Amino acid sequence: MIKNILKGIQAYSGAFTLISKLKLWKYFFIPIIISVITATLIVFSAYGLSDNIGHFIAKVWIWDWGKETFTSISTFIGALIIFAIGLILYKHIIMGLSAPFMSPVSEKIEAYLTGTEKHHHRNTSFQEQLWRGIRINARNLIKELLITIPLLLLKFIPIVNIFSTALLIFIQAYYAGFGNMDYTLERHFKYKESIEFVRKYRGVAIGNGLVFILFLFIPIIGIILVLPLSVTAASLKTVNLLEKENRFENAIMTKP
Repeated sequence: MIKNILKGIQAYSGAFTLISKLKLWKYFFIPIIISVITATLIVFSAYGLSDNIGHFIAKVWIWDWGKETFTSISTFIGALIIFAIGLILYKHIIMGLSAPFMSPVSEKIEAYLTGTEKHHHRNTSFQEQLWRGIRINARNLIKELLITIPLLLLKFIPIVNIFSTALLIFIQAYYAGFGNMDYTLERHFKYKESIEFVRKYRGVAIGNGLVFILFLFIPIIGIILVLPLSVTAASLKTVNLLEKENRFENAIMTKP
């Protein structure tokens, strides 16, 4: 697992150079706009809702003593909850809506790495790529929320909340890497087979997603570069994994 996580992270080292070499920046224009708009809406929503959630949580403290302290802690936890859920929504929205623009990027990277322009993989339309992206990310969004919400409740338990934070980060990373890897996998696998493949290489997905999450902590530049670099890094590693398993020779020709 750790070895694969490191491989997912290391794939970023050649991402920027490859984007420029293959002249891929033009494909990221619309996804960057989607990213900026989505991030802006979520940040403003989080700012407005964090206090409300904090005061709502504080109502469970019925005693006068320690009321102010508990309210302050509740406001902080409220902001953390909004941030965590906002981050989940952000990544799945941008990855789902950007699918038709990211698939050509991963295909060009695949052609460059393998030296073959056309493999015997499935040909999908813009609409099919968009639906696949929405379907995968809607599925991941639901599963991630079901795991994340109980973990957020553990924030109220001292010491345990330290471990829950680490687990939250790894879960966020896994699903971010999942979405980035699927831009390549959608040409080779049907829906369920893609899920199985990512599970097999979950460490690579986590490694890719960890850097994805870290980028979002960089003001402005982070939300601009997060998709170009994370998708390129994921494509580089995913193609490598497909070659390792000889998937190009056994590519699936049927549509999902």
